[in-house]
Amino acid sequence: MTADLRLGVNIDHVATVRNARGTAFPDPVRAALLAERAGADGITAHLREDRRHIRDEDITRLKAALTVPLNFEMAATAEMQAIALRHVPHAVCIVPERREERTTEGGLDVARTENALAQFIAPLREAGCRVSIFIAADATQIRAAHRIGAAVVELHTGAYCDAHHEGRPQERDAELARLSGMAALAHDLGLEVHAGHGLTYETVQPIAALPQVRELNIGHFLIGEAIFAGLAEAIAQMRRLMVEARS
Repeated sequence: MTADLRLGVNIDHVATVRNARGTAFPDPVRAALLAERAGADGITAHLREDRRHIRDEDITRLKAALTVPLNFEMAATAEMQAIALRHVPHAVCIVPERREERTTEGGLDVARTENALAQFIAPLREAGCRVSIFIAADATQIRAAHRIGAAVVELHTGAYCDAHHEGRPQERDAELARLSGMAALAHDLGLEVHAGHGLTYETVQPIAALPQVRELNIGHFLIGEAIFAGLAEAIAQMRRLMVEARS
């Protein structure tokens, strides 16, 4: 992989399968280590308030086992802040979270809670965590993320991916143009730009081709594809597509 485009692999849904039977397997930490051996540049895990997939002990074990960076996704709550400060992962990504959602829907409204978020992330920054904010490709939110002192913004690619897979090419192209413009804005403000949510083999290349994007975080599709091809091959194919797009 080129030095300027990294692949983060989200292993949440290995834990989803584990929890469906209440057993110890499949083990998300084993999946993370396999992903690391397959060339993942980092591992992402989202510890939700309801612990629907990743659990507290998974975070403890991931932090102890990984040699690549751990990106800890979390809501902006006192409980999650305390957990992050206890483990001090390489990065924390602040995401919106609602109990009734199936997965993260849309980006965080940074502008509406700017002062509170600035105070919330300050201890995380002081502890040495890189703070990322998961947001929609929206200028107001990007500027607010910059003002509160985030190092990274992760742009939500879900609307772009949905439009593609639902056969709405005009909306897909409009979303891609929005992502391109907002990646450029974030980069110009000095923010590192990541992207993710819903990316597949079919949709990854236009996002990977955006020159300001430094990291893609992909999970659900890779875990699903691993059922058919194996996780190492799924990661290798995603990397091939990313490299091809970048070159």
